[in-house]
This record gives sequence, structure tokens and C-alpha cells, in this order.
Amino acid sequence: MTDPAFGKPVVILISADLEWKVVVEHFHPVCLENTPYGKYFYLTMNSRKVIFFHGGWGKINAAGSTQFAISRWDPKLIINAGTCGGFQGLVKYGEVVLAEKTIVYDLIEQMGDQEEAIRTYQTELDLSFLKKPYPQVVRKTLLISGDRDLVSSEIPELKRKYGAIAGDWESGAIAYTANANGVPCLILRGVSDLVGNDGGEVYDNISLYSERVKGVMVNLLNHLEGWIKQSV
Repeated sequence: MTDPAFGKPVVILISADLEWKVVVEHFHPVCLENTPYGKYFYLTMNSRKVIFFHGGWGKINAAGSTQFAISRWDPKLIINAGTCGGFQGLVKYGEVVLAEKTIVYDLIEQMGDQEEAIRTYQTELDLSFLKKPYPQVVRKTLLISGDRDLVSSEIPELKRKYGAIAGDWESGAIAYTANANGVPCLILRGVSDLVGNDGGEVYDNISLYSERVKGVMVNLLNHLEGWIKQSV
């Protein structure tokens, strides 16, 4: 839905509940509206209407809410801001990943070609519209997505097979859906925790995870206006 006064909006898609909690606490919106997926609110940034939308966690909500946002608001750009788990020794807490490719890695095909199944939902993100210098320091790389937390024993194979350094639950579905609709998409994920041979540093420690999410999300939110300004 294009507003003549602002042009096409930008949708900031937030997936996880804890991430959305930080967004609401950060901006203190006057009014929260409902959707079948989650709540949303409007702001104006750089003379453009910006919709902050809680799409929900996991691939199902990620794909559905991305399509919902595109169909309802006809955005010029979708930005998915959130967290990811990093591979210990390859990335550090707080680093921001700018996804240039996404791979859904938890598909298991036992009747056909496993690699073909993986390639079906692999998405290359066109970032050519971005202008340098970027608003913040980022690491351009691929992100792997699955409906699961990272499993320590699987990390060596994920590194070998994909060259991955970090993973999340939603990026693959968001990128695929946006690309299918021809809508530009930025995926910015801050590393909230590290997973290595000894497991995940926040596994079974929700209080530490909540603290880490807040730090990562506030950093992303403080730079959003810059990303919107130089990318649309």
C-alpha cells in the first residue's frame, strides 16, 4: 500500500519474540496493530514510511509473514534485522552479518537428489543497490537457516560443505520469498552467541541469551536509519 506522501514503505521484519521485545522497548510505539502473524507499528525515517512488523519465528512464519507484508504493504525494501548463532573460532559475538546468500540446510531428501533439494531454496541476494560506505561494519557472507538451533556435532560438516560461519532460523525463508516476489531484501543479523565443540554458550541459559539479544538488537536498530537512507 503506497502512501503518496512517502512513496513505497520499507518493512523492517523482526522474527523472534525476544528480538521484537527489544524493538518495542527501543521505540515505544504509541499504537500496535494486529496481523495474523504478529503486531506492527509505523514510524517515519528519512522522509519514508517505515513499518516494523513482528513476523514470528521459524521458517513457516518467516515465509508467510514475508508474503503477507509484500501483499499488504507493497514495500520498496524489506530489511530483516535479528540475531544469529556463530561458529566458534570463525566469528565473534556482536559481529553483524550482511547476508549475500542464504541456504536452507535442514532439508532431508531420501528419494531423490539431496543436493538438488538444497539448491531449490538457495537464494542469492542482489545487494547492488547498496551504497558504500555502509552505515556500520558488516561481514558479507552466506547464512544457513534451519528450524533448529545449531548442533555442535554438525558444525564441521556445515563449515566444509557450505563455508558457513553462522546460522539462524528464518533468513532462508525470508530471502526466498522476497526474491520470488522481486522485492529487494536486506538481511542483517548480529551474532548473539557462539557454538563450538563444547556446545552453545547460551544453551540452557535464557537469561544470558536475553542479554545478548538486547545488545545485538540495539546496535542494529541504532543503524537502521542509515541503511534506509543509503539503500532506497
